Amino acid sequence: MAPASPPRDRGVASPTSPGPAPLSPRHWPAWLGLGVLLIAARLPWGLQRALGAGVGALALRVAGDRRRAARTNLALCFPGMSDAERETLLRDNFRDLGIGLFEFARAWWGSVEPMRRTVRIEGLEAVEAIRASGRGVLLVSGHFMTLEICGRLMCDHLPLAGMYRRHRGPVMEWAVKRGRLGHASAMFANAELRPAMRHLKQGGLLWYAPDQDMRGKDTVFAPFFGVPAATITATHQFARMTGCAVVPFFHRREGAHYVLRLGAQLEDFPSRDAVADSTRVNAAIEAMVREAPSQYLWIHRRFKRRPPGDSSPYQPR
Repeated sequence: MAPASPPRDRGVASPTSPGPAPLSPRHWPAWLGLGVLLIAARLPWGLQRALGAGVGALALRVAGDRRRAARTNLALCFPGMSDAERETLLRDNFRDLGIGLFEFARAWWGSVEPMRRTVRIEGLEAVEAIRASGRGVLLVSGHFMTLEICGRLMCDHLPLAGMYRRHRGPVMEWAVKRGRLGHASAMFANAELRPAMRHLKQGGLLWYAPDQDMRGKDTVFAPFFGVPAATITATHQFARMTGCAVVPFFHRREGAHYVLRLGAQLEDFPSRDAVADSTRVNAAIEAMVREAPSQYLWIHRRFKRRPPGDSSPYQPR
């Protein structure tokens, strides 16, 4: 079983507390924006999906830089597709991006009862067996638009902690962390590596998505869809320093339903080779993407940092 969480001190921000809400007048405009998101989080699920599809279609037209980044990523990752097939995937991706915005809001501040009634979860028994041995488990996933809603649904079955990138705005940082801590056992910021490792050493579960270029020093170039991608080595380091099991976490939306699957743990992991281990992690995330390609966050410039001598594929043409 996972260790008991420490008492939640609502006066100080910590992995188990968002701390005090930022209420000074300079934050009031942010609170108004948050109020819109809170309303959106409580709309009927069918309406959220319809509005999300419209938001995505609008974003496809007006978000030129992100549209170009997604189009470039799709060309790099799916060279065997025709131009027409990739354009269809691009439109589907922005539709799912719009729906995902409502999924994020609902996961943080709304009800997931409609999703609980139809969710399908696979692979819990194997993870429970690892936990019973006292070993920590690192669930590795990617940045999909279903990330937050599926994480919340998985928390119904496992005491998950998570890692996240801090928000620049203090109001959103407080609100999102408070929303996540309504179901997660803890939330560790990217810089909070020691407490995250301690959590794993104590037999806890930690959910982590290492598929973005964090621009830290501990990165290597490893293939992602056959393209060298700057890849953070944290999965290798977590496993090496804590002895945790590394388990791929697949999740996707199928219509109005969700599928959550915990894959087989990566055997003989970690090795002594950070590049080889990062290549295995990227391959696992690539397999997830191939299951639900329209739900992946293609608007992220995954290949911006290049090996020496290569130019960025996102340069204006």
